[in-house]
Amino acid sequence: MTKSVPLGHDFSRIWSASLITNLVDGVLRLAAPLLAVSLTEDPILIGALTALGLLPWLFFAIPIGAIVDRVDRRKALVLGNSLRAAIALFIAFAVSQGFINIWLLLISVFFFGICEVLVDTTSQAVLPQILDKSNYERGNSRLQISEVIVSQFAGAPLSGLLYAVSIALPFFFSTTGFILAGLLILLFPFEREINARKEGEVGQAKLGLKGDIKFALNYLYQDKQIFSIVVITTLLGFFYSLSNAIAPLFILKELKVSPALFGVFFAIQGVGALAGSIAAPMVSKYLGRGKALAINVFFASLLVIFIGLSPNAYFFVAVSVLIGFTISVWNILLMSLYQSLIPPELYGRIHGARRTIVWGLMP
Repeated sequence: MTKSVPLGHDFSRIWSASLITNLVDGVLRLAAPLLAVSLTEDPILIGALTALGLLPWLFFAIPIGAIVDRVDRRKALVLGNSLRAAIALFIAFAVSQGFINIWLLLISVFFFGICEVLVDTTSQAVLPQILDKSNYERGNSRLQISEVIVSQFAGAPLSGLLYAVSIALPFFFSTTGFILAGLLILLFPFEREINARKEGEVGQAKLGLKGDIKFALNYLYQDKQIFSIVVITTLLGFFYSLSNAIAPLFILKELKVSPALFGVFFAIQGVGALAGSIAAPMVSKYLGRGKALAINVFFASLLVIFIGLSPNAYFFVAVSVLIGFTISVWNILLMSLYQSLIPPELYGRIHGARRTIVWGLMP
């Protein structure tokens, strides 16, 4: 029996920082909409909160990816968390001093989204440099597990408690969390080199930012394996987002579920996501990464259809759990595959290009 290679101290440091930021993300994910509702009853402005948080992936993913491929990635992580701390502190101060309004909140969420693109892209680019290839699934699984448990199951309840004490408190808490995550990366040296590209490596010609963007899109298109995966992911994401967008109406009107139980339906999907996060490395080990992804695509496609045909709430819940499971398995195996296929020195740009396509075509 082959002995597994330890994930290592570098991964533990990234994982610890991720635990902190996932908790903070869970807190902010509830606190920001609650604050928005207290500032306006306009459904368009409240809906814009989510849109502005995701919009940076469409417009800034490739440029930020190009920057990530040019700089010290540890410093990029520290910078991203520092900027997020500053934005959270600004919102907290604006709330406590009474000059917050919906427009300030929307602008803050947009800039926060840009920082999130920087941190997420850098984190994904760092993983192949600190993990052995045999550990990609285990590393991504552990990150996904922490995201589900800490963000979904701990962050939201904590946010509600903090918000009940003081509207500004979730944002002060988030400021502290981002600072701690940044310090964890900054103060402890990594055992492996995680700087970006070096002279003489693939794609190191000084193309400029526009050249880097063009290079990323060309690379994505010319690598048929990566491009086909991006197309499949985009289609899955499109139809899943479409079904998710009308899920509230379907649950409340067609299935006759009480509004008081509405949140429970989405929380249950987190149970499936947690199970999928735990199972993904074993699924990959026994089926092989490629076969596992193919089977997962097949079942995920069926489940998106089945959930729209749910005859009752119990069937809907069961399918939701399975969807959560397949999404987690897909995400973990997909990220592991990308990390295996894309050279580390190009990862920021290619990751940005694929995220632009996938997120840009979601309804």
